[in-house]
Amino acid sequence: MKNKNQLKQMENNMREILESISENPNREGLKETPKRYIKFLNEFLSPPKWELTTFDAEGYDQIIIQTNIPFYSLCEHHLAPFFGTGAIAYIPNKKIVGISKLARTLETYSRRLQNQERITVQVANYINVNLKPVGVAVVLKAKHLCMEMRGVKKHNTYTTTSKMIGMFKNDISARNELMALIKNGG
Repeated sequence: MKNKNQLKQMENNMREILESISENPNREGLKETPKRYIKFLNEFLSPPKWELTTFDAEGYDQIIIQTNIPFYSLCEHHLAPFFGTGAIAYIPNKKIVGISKLARTLETYSRRLQNQERITVQVANYINVNLKPVGVAVVLKAKHLCMEMRGVKKHNTYTTTSKMIGMFKNDISARNELMALIKNGG
């Protein structure tokens, strides 16, 4: 958390940005905007802390998947939001993870200044390193407002990224089963 002086400086910087785009930061609708925007950034870029909980897989050796996990992020190139849904899957080796931890992993890596490709890889690598499963797969589908509101201005366009590790990368039948599960909502 920032101290009061840092927050005040950030708010002043935001006021200067408003002035530089010919807005009056003292008008009624904008008076509190610098404070609110800095509060948003501090809150959004500070996802809650959590611990990865694992349990014995008890011999379970099939795909575990969560689909339609919503996520939000900020494009590091334009500071514009991008958002979508993720599917995270793994095939356990000896451990399974607490069910909420897949969604928490995606939230942790998306609530930063990011690009979609990096989030995809970071989530997959985190699960792979911490669970040591037979396979990990992460598929993210997102809309980027930096593409919809500026630049090419193509609305309702989605970008999909994937990262496959282990069996999902090396075994076509495992990959096909995974993609069928994603297509059918898990």
